[in-house]
Amino acid sequence: MKTLLVLFAIATASLHAAGEKLNVVFILADDLGWGELGCYGQKKIPTPNIDKLAAQGMRFTQHYSGAPVCAPSRCVLMTGRHLGHAEVRGNMQAKVKFPQFKEGQIPLTESALTIAQVFRKAGYATGAMGKWGLGPVGSTGDPAAKGFDLFFGYNCQAVAHSFYPASLWRNSEQVPLNAKPIPGAKKQPDGEVKMETYIGEVYAPKLMLDEALKFIDAQKENPFFLYLPFIEPHVSMHPPVSSVDRFPKEWDDVPYRGESAYLPHPRPRAAYAAMIADLDGYVGRVMEALEKAGVAEHTLVVFTSDNGTTHEGPPNTKFHIGGVDPAFFNSTAGLRGFKGSVYEGGIRVPMIARLPGKIPAGTVNNSPSYFADWFPTLCDAAGFEKPDGLDGESLWPALTGGKAAPRVKPMLWVYPEYGGQVAVRLGDYKLTRQKLNTKTPGAWEVYDLAADIGETKNIVAGQADLIQQAEELLRREVSPNANFPLTIPGVTN
Repeated sequence: MKTLLVLFAIATASLHAAGEKLNVVFILADDLGWGELGCYGQKKIPTPNIDKLAAQGMRFTQHYSGAPVCAPSRCVLMTGRHLGHAEVRGNMQAKVKFPQFKEGQIPLTESALTIAQVFRKAGYATGAMGKWGLGPVGSTGDPAAKGFDLFFGYNCQAVAHSFYPASLWRNSEQVPLNAKPIPGAKKQPDGEVKMETYIGEVYAPKLMLDEALKFIDAQKENPFFLYLPFIEPHVSMHPPVSSVDRFPKEWDDVPYRGESAYLPHPRPRAAYAAMIADLDGYVGRVMEALEKAGVAEHTLVVFTSDNGTTHEGPPNTKFHIGGVDPAFFNSTAGLRGFKGSVYEGGIRVPMIARLPGKIPAGTVNNSPSYFADWFPTLCDAAGFEKPDGLDGESLWPALTGGKAAPRVKPMLWVYPEYGGQVAVRLGDYKLTRQKLNTKTPGAWEVYDLAADIGETKNIVAGQADLIQQAEELLRREVSPNANFPLTIPGVTN
């Protein structure tokens, strides 16, 4: 431990002694599964740019998202507060509580502090291009109110279901895109399903990527924090035809007709692979832009995903929601569960970090870690004083030391949706309860992840001490939340 701390101190001191402020580019995929990248074992979808990022940096094998779905995961990431303390703990639309807003999700409050606000206060240029989900334009959760000089993209997650929307937001300005937008959902029970039917004129992901590249070029003389919450591979699936045509026609024997929500597609497996391959291409373009701007060597680049791969559809179809086929791609790589679940498949996600000369290249780290850790980590990386009230712990010693670091602070998930779930990780043990918002709440389940990564064997018998630890932890760490209530038997009232 002393060696790690010494290395951490040397790395931080050498970085700031040079007088060169560290840039940060944080890339967030949307619903990307743990096994959907080549460097995590994917065999069918090429991801050369992300694999190169891993070869040049550090790949984590036990990294977790903040939540099993979009908005609360992003809340944990931005605020450094786990789901027991997070303001946003689900995907509720803002209009449910704030009828004055037509789109967007429950907003962060004025008092919520984000990592972007810390960077902006330190004199950094701050930009975000992609999907927000933490408050409508004009609310207290507006990206501009939460630390971003420039936001360009989807404010509302529901609008982001279409890749050809009517408009995107540039700060408070609604920028028109498609006179005839493509809806995010439609069923086609009969007839030939054609890609062209569901492709519009202006493809939003291209514009968001272009904006990110322009931001890098414009800010190359200044320190910057760039947050890129791209929307791939979240459904609907309607990537460009040229992207789909990269993949074998033999993959798809039946079309997807929208029976599991979102949009139909004639070649759903190829379309899903195309979305991930396109995402990989975006990473390549971002890295090229950093190199061209001459800032790649002092820019920390992080790549991860907001939760696991897309969840199951109705029982009468082989397709998951939106036409995704995780079994075909081995998307969870043996993990249990999908998006919406606190089992490993819903929250264990890829994570890669690259910083030449500081983060050892080509290394793999098995430190248990999660989204709450990024706020203190980025503070340490940039040399900022960490604010009070953060729930995570800094990964900077593990990143720069090249070795796993023992975890001190707990990891926990308190998730009121999808039946109501909690999970706690204590060392190698994972404890979870399901269906807490139903009439028949589930009992505690206990899994030894070191021996059973797939959570196939519930070893709850004889684990009274572990359960007591978990309940004591939850009593201490879970605060009430009127917007997202959850009763945990034996813990909350």
